[in-house]
Amino acid sequence: MTLASQPTGRRERNKQAKLDRITAAASELFAEKGVEEVTTQQIADKADIGTGTLFLYAKTKGELLLLVQNAHYTEALQRGRAKAEGIPHTLDAVLAIVRPIVECNRVQIDNGRTYLREMVFGDPEEPRHAEALAIVSQTEEAIAEVLRRSGQDRTRDAATLARVVSAIMFLSMAASVNVTSSVDDISEDIRAQISVILPD
Repeated sequence: MTLASQPTGRRERNKQAKLDRITAAASELFAEKGVEEVTTQQIADKADIGTGTLFLYAKTKGELLLLVQNAHYTEALQRGRAKAEGIPHTLDAVLAIVRPIVECNRVQIDNGRTYLREMVFGDPEEPRHAEALAIVSQTEEAIAEVLRRSGQDRTRDAATLARVVSAIMFLSMAASVNVTSSVDDISEDIRAQISVILPD
């Protein structure tokens, strides 16, 4: 029996079950009330654990938000990547990746903006922040793949353009001027900006 095929021990299963309960509780409360209105005690109570146990999984409310939003952003990126595969036009394919992320960010606008702040200004050594930064890298790689597919075959150029597109997307979502903007408004704003820099 290989190490990978060995069954997970009871302790690991219990840890995962607690993490799943914490994630579900935080996700529900943040969606219902917004991150600023939720206390860690409320999350612990809803997850049926003590606050001490909660802090073993996430030290701050910001880390809890990262835990929740990382899962949502990962799903959004997967949907966008899958949709982009069938789109031949470069700009449309890039926007197919971007739009589900924008939609995810706008489900609860304050949470989405707080998540972006936590991602940018948080400790990159903390595991939840590291996961968030990894999602950004995966997003940039997905965009770079589209650019390479479209004939932008110089790897460095595609990677650099993908970073610029990613920066445009995240700034458009985080900007105070866009707080009341819809998903369509933000998506169109992003389209207008990146159409200037992307190859035809």
